Amino acid sequence: MTSPVPRWFRATIAYDGSRYFGWQWQPDKPTVQGAIETALERICGMPIRVVASGRTDTGVHAIGQVISFTLATRLDPTTLRRALNANLPPDVCVREVAVAGDDFHAVRDAVRKRYRYVIQDGSVRDVLSRNQVWWIPRRLDVVAMQRAARLLLGQHDFAAFETSGSKRVSTVRRVIDLTVKRVATEPWDRVVIEVEANGFLYNMVRNIVGTLMVVGVGKEPPEWVQDVLDSRDRRRAGPTAPPQGLCLLSVTYDK
Repeated sequence: MTSPVPRWFRATIAYDGSRYFGWQWQPDKPTVQGAIETALERICGMPIRVVASGRTDTGVHAIGQVISFTLATRLDPTTLRRALNANLPPDVCVREVAVAGDDFHAVRDAVRKRYRYVIQDGSVRDVLSRNQVWWIPRRLDVVAMQRAARLLLGQHDFAAFETSGSKRVSTVRRVIDLTVKRVATEPWDRVVIEVEANGFLYNMVRNIVGTLMVVGVGKEPPEWVQDVLDSRDRRRAGPTAPPQGLCLLSVTYDK
């Protein structure tokens, strides 16, 4: 019997990033990429490298991360998904697998991404959700945060929202959607921030959230965010929000 021809696959995965040191493989620490590649090696008996749409940081979660890889297998996509999930730890799962075109690339072909950040505000901490939310021990002014968020819509130079040390040719990005809303839940409310853009700088979402938080607690007015944006100076913006409240929701492709 002839050997199977290598094929390109595209998969959508979800993971709880709480115990992982980010997406990218590291030799001595648990990572999401390491978990996926270990599962693939168990299935096919040889090392397989996967590429993700983006490298989530330590503690960051995803429900719509997209990966691509090439694999010589006779397994159909549904069977491959089941095999992967049978070999993955309980905090990582493959939602969908499909055969992709030979030219598909999870990074290069992405045209926009959407993230969600969740804050729990109030005097009492929700201990059961401590790995999924950022606790702010006072009630946030969501209306003021909404006014500030509108100033970030559209195409701008987001240098003030990029953590130093990253290497980007351009810091101009287009924010397609940025919403802030309060979700009433018992016994703790949530402030949910969702942002969609054609690309993100390093820690851009977490820096936006930290800046909106400054407005939400009343330290600065909503109009201050325009000054931060115009300054292109990271030191002018708010703090970097912690990673556990962040989740990659979806990645959109043009093919």
